Formats: sequence, structure tokens, C-alpha cells
Amino acid sequence: MEKIPTLFVRDFSTQPAYVLPKVTPGCEWVTAGEGEATRKYDGTCTMLDQAGQWWARREVKPGKNPPPDYLLVEEDPVTGKRVGWEPIEQSSFAKYHAEALANCKVETSGTYELLGPKINKNPDDFEQHVLLPHGWAPFSVRQDYATAPRDHTGLRDWLHARPYEGIVWHHADGRMAKIKGKDFPR
Repeated sequence: MEKIPTLFVRDFSTQPAYVLPKVTPGCEWVTAGEGEATRKYDGTCTMLDQAGQWWARREVKPGKNPPPDYLLVEEDPVTGKRVGWEPIEQSSFAKYHAEALANCKVETSGTYELLGPKINKNPDDFEQHVLLPHGWAPFSVRQDYATAPRDHTGLRDWLHARPYEGIVWHHADGRMAKIKGKDFPR
């Protein structure tokens, strides 16, 4: 899983690094109205591979050693961070992932968001640990996402008016782009 590009160019001269009203090269398809907007949940990414093995997304900072059996996917040329997968059983989320598997039936390979009481302060107030397939949301949320604007100011206002972490757009050809509410100043 490659790192999903942020829809707008990030201004690294500010802290936090908010986005500018300039589309990231390669993401113009979003502002052109292409792709489906889906909810970005604030959990941690996991993957069930074709062989039935679970993996946890792992980011390794520059100068740090990756964990054993780490599968590198991509290195960010700007930040030097490496993104890849580590076996779920050695992840700090292993216990919560096991609880989520006991609560959810997962049979299809793909990527899932691990959510629950012990994940990222549980902003969605899940009562137990769960795994949601990426791109999934209740019908009412999908309807709301269909109304999301695609311009800088409109997205800022839309996201700041809602409890969602952000949006991930999925293009029919496999491209993706994302934006989070916290990418914009209040």
C-alpha cells in the first residue's frame, strides 16, 4: 500500500504543515469531479493478504531500523519516512486486532481500518475493537460524502462542520487522494 497523496500541496514552512490552495500534481482528477468520496476513519491500517496473513501498516522514521520481516512499500523523498507492513503479531496493535477479529468476520483479502477503544483515542466512540473494510461507511454517511465539495475553501468548511477525520477519493483506475480536516487551519 503506497502512501495516499494529499489532495492539496502541504506547506512545510508552517507548523503544523497545513495545505495550500494548490492541487498536488497528479490529483487534479479529484477537483475535476472524478472519483468517489469515501470516509477516512481515524484508526490504524491493517491488511489481510492473499495467503491469509495479517499485516499492520508501519511507518519508519529516517535513521531508524525497520522491525523484523518488514515489507517496504515506499519511501517518501521529502520526509525520508518509509512506509510498509509488519506482521500483525509483532505490531503494538496485535492484541486489539485479535479482539477485532473475534468481533468481526473477515474473509476477504484487502485493507481494513482497525478501530476501537484503544486506537487513536477512539474519536468515533466504538465500544469494541472492529475492522472496517476501507471505503465502507453506513448509507447515510455515503450520502453525505456525495455532497462534499472539491475546492480548497469548500472542503475546509465541509470538513470542519463534520465529525469525520477526512475524505479518501477512489478513482475507477485505482488512484486515490485524501484530505483531513486537520490539514486546514481553523
